[in-house]
Amino acid sequence: MHFTSRNDIKLLRSGIEYFPALERAIQLAEKEIYLQAYIYEHDITGIRIGNALMEAVLRGVSVNVLLDGFGSQYLPKHYVQTLRDAGVKLMFYRPKISPWTLKKNRLRRLHCKVTVIDRKIAFVGGINIIDDNNSPNQIPPRIDYAVQIEGNLLPAICASVHKLWRRLQWMHLHSLYVPPIKETHHRYHGPGNIKAAFVTRDNILHRRDIENAYLHAIRSAKSEILIANAYFVPGRKFRKALINAAKRGVKVRLLLQGRKEYFLMFATHAFYNEFLNNGIEIHEYRKSFMHSKVAVIDGHWATVGSSNIDPFSLFLAREANIIIQDEAFATELQSDIESLIQDGGLKITPQLWVKASIIKRAASWIAYVAVRIFLGIIGHKNEH
Repeated sequence: MHFTSRNDIKLLRSGIEYFPALERAIQLAEKEIYLQAYIYEHDITGIRIGNALMEAVLRGVSVNVLLDGFGSQYLPKHYVQTLRDAGVKLMFYRPKISPWTLKKNRLRRLHCKVTVIDRKIAFVGGINIIDDNNSPNQIPPRIDYAVQIEGNLLPAICASVHKLWRRLQWMHLHSLYVPPIKETHHRYHGPGNIKAAFVTRDNILHRRDIENAYLHAIRSAKSEILIANAYFVPGRKFRKALINAAKRGVKVRLLLQGRKEYFLMFATHAFYNEFLNNGIEIHEYRKSFMHSKVAVIDGHWATVGSSNIDPFSLFLAREANIIIQDEAFATELQSDIESLIQDGGLKITPQLWVKASIIKRAASWIAYVAVRIFLGIIGHKNEH
C-alpha cells in the first residue's frame, strides 16, 4: 500500500451529494471518462447520469462504462442500446450469470464503484448508479458514502481503471477498442495536502490488500475504532483483531445494518455474543437502509470504499477503497457516523441480545453455517 501526499479529498454523503458532483464533473469532461459500477439502474438517477454521459460523447469525449453482469442484469436492453448508439462504449464484466451454479468465476463480480475523468478527478466509494429512494423492500433513503479526489493519487487510480478496461476489451474482440492515451502525470498544485492510498482487491495480485489495510490499522489502534458496514461477516483474524483491541482498552464500536436484505445477513448475529462479552459496542441502524462501507480509527485514519467486511467482498469481488490519513477528514466522517448512531441507531446490549428470541439466535447460526458451506463449495480455504 503506497500513500501519496498532496491530495484534495471531499467526503460525499449518499447520492444527494454524490450525483450532483459526479454529473458536474462529467459535464466538464474534455477527453475521457471511465466509469465502473456494480449496479446501474434505469431510474431517475441512472437516466440523469446517462444523459450526461451521452452529452459528453457529443463533445468528443471518449466515454467508457464498465458494469457488472450480475449487479446490472436488470438494466433494460433498450437503454443499453441507447447508450451504445449514442457512442458510449459499454461493457459488462462477467455477463454470464446463472442461479444454478456456484462456479467461483461466476461469483467473482465487479463490485467497485470508481469513476475517473480526464485523469484529473476521480470518485471512489460505495455508491452505485441508483437513486437513494430506489430501495425495494427497504425504507429509503439509502445511506452510503463516496469521495471526490484530485491530486497525486490520480495516476494510481487511472492505471488500475485503464488496465482492467484494456484487458476486457480483448475479450470483446476489439469492438470496443479505445486507443491508449499517452500517459501524462498532472502534478497537483491545488490547496489540498491529504495523504491517501488507493487500495484494491482482485483475485490475482491484490487478494488481501483491503483486509490487510484494515487489520494493520486495527492492530495499531490506540484509542478508538469506529466501523460502519452494511454486510459484516468478518473472518477469524478480523474478529480476533477487534477483540484484542478492545481488551487493550481501545473503544470499539460497530454500526451495522439493522434491516436484513438476505437470509445470509443473519450470519452477522452469530458473533454478537462474542463481541458484546468482550466489550465491543454494537449499534444497528434501523431508520432506513444503510449501505455504508467506511471506518475511522484513532481520529486520523479513515477508509471509504466499496468493500464490505464479508466473504463476498474480501474473497471474491473486485473492490476499491481509499485509505486516508488526515485528522480533519477523519473527524468529518466520524461526526457523520456518530449522527447516524444517534438518529437511527439501536444499541444492542448484552441484556437485549439475551432476550432475543431463540428463533432469531438459531437463524444466525444456520446462516453462519450456510456461509461456511458456501465457502467450502467454491473451494476457498477461509478463516471463518
